Amino acid sequence: MKISFLILSGFFLILLLFSITTYINYQQSQKVDENSEKFSKSSTTLRSSNRFQRNILNLVSGLRGYLLTNEPFFIQSYDSAVIENEQILGELRLITNDNPAQKKLLDEIASLYDRWGHEFAQPLLEAKKQATISDSAAKSFDHFYRRKLKEGHENEIQQSIQNKFREFTNSEYAFREEQRQTLTASVQQTRNISFYLTILSIVIGIGIAGFLASHISAGIVKMVEMADSISAGNYNVHVDTRGMDEISRLTASLNNMARVLAEHIMLLNRKNEELNQFAHIVSHDIKTPLRGIDNVVSWIEEDHYADTPRRVKEYVGMIKGRVRRAESLLNGILSYSRIGREIQKKELVSVSELIDEIKGYLPHKKGITLMVQHPLPELYTERLPLFQVFSNLLNNAYHYHNKENGIVRVFHKEMSDHYKFFVEDNGPGIARSYHEKIFVIFQTLQEGDSSESTGVGLAIVKKILTDRKLNIEVMSEPGKGSTFSFTWPKN
Repeated sequence: MKISFLILSGFFLILLLFSITTYINYQQSQKVDENSEKFSKSSTTLRSSNRFQRNILNLVSGLRGYLLTNEPFFIQSYDSAVIENEQILGELRLITNDNPAQKKLLDEIASLYDRWGHEFAQPLLEAKKQATISDSAAKSFDHFYRRKLKEGHENEIQQSIQNKFREFTNSEYAFREEQRQTLTASVQQTRNISFYLTILSIVIGIGIAGFLASHISAGIVKMVEMADSISAGNYNVHVDTRGMDEISRLTASLNNMARVLAEHIMLLNRKNEELNQFAHIVSHDIKTPLRGIDNVVSWIEEDHYADTPRRVKEYVGMIKGRVRRAESLLNGILSYSRIGREIQKKELVSVSELIDEIKGYLPHKKGITLMVQHPLPELYTERLPLFQVFSNLLNNAYHYHNKENGIVRVFHKEMSDHYKFFVEDNGPGIARSYHEKIFVIFQTLQEGDSSESTGVGLAIVKKILTDRKLNIEVMSEPGKGSTFSFTWPKN
């Protein structure tokens, strides 16, 4: 499975879980809103029922006050209560329309209320109005009023109305409690679902992240170890790959690269070995006839020196010079080809003693003074490569010097982790356009016939330093001498 597909799958799974959680919370919020609306309706219902019961009391007190005192104030209070009760009953019918039990109780209350009005309140009010006509009517009203009171139907109706309202309010409170418990349970359930879904999302996310981190890290560690092995020279390395994800494909590509690299390295080593053998064979095969030519010329020179014309003697000397130059070129080729293939041991090297040793190999040239800074440092390094660098630079300075009072100086500067050595001369100098050319093998600034230089010395110096990732620079102008500087590590 591809890592990108796994990441997308994990992302969408977590997104799905959070979407479910959000949807459940939304549904719960809808339920809370519905329950809040029901609570609001319930509160309105309770308030309306309380108002209705309070108005019943106002009706009774207003009716009795009017019947006893005949004051208009009491009948106005009675009428207001009647009108308001009609409105309250209408509101309660709308609110309880979806609750059959409450609707039935409300119908019973309305029926008792109407019965109280028709059987008690309205007859008494009509009788009271007639009582004002004559004394006999007044006596009839008193007799009628006392009879109504003695019958006790009013109290029974009022008590029934109170009982019905108590039952009505109790059912409303029970409904409120049931809704509260339902809402509490729903909220708790939603919390639990949200909590577990969130925990599940986190666990899945951590699991996917952990798997990806482990899988990718393991793959990268294997590839790093593989790269370290290759950098250490072990090209026959292989990392096991499983799966078809990007890491596995990259590992497979690295395995293929290592295999191809191993084949190319083997081929390169074989070619280098063949080239090394070829250099030795060619050198041996060419040196043999060159020595033969030199011997024959020497014999001619010994046996016929007195009889040989001056012009012929010059030709013989020219032949011997060309033979020596050819041998020098062959030796230079061999020296250049050996650089970097031979492992040198490190040892404590005194640069001052190294320069003293090189002095014995420098060409003898009158008028040249070698000035060496004292003391030069001691290094723990490979002795032979450093010897070759100084030897070739000093030989180069001596060989090309063209002044009677020549000076060649060797000095150094100490840096943080390396030294910078300088070989300076006051010779003919080198044009800037040749500063790169002089480090190319067989390249010289003079014609081959006019110089014994092979053009190998500076190329050897450049190769030794380049193989060690060190630098060499030249500062020179025609007629102002030359300064070659190179770096060498302290350890």
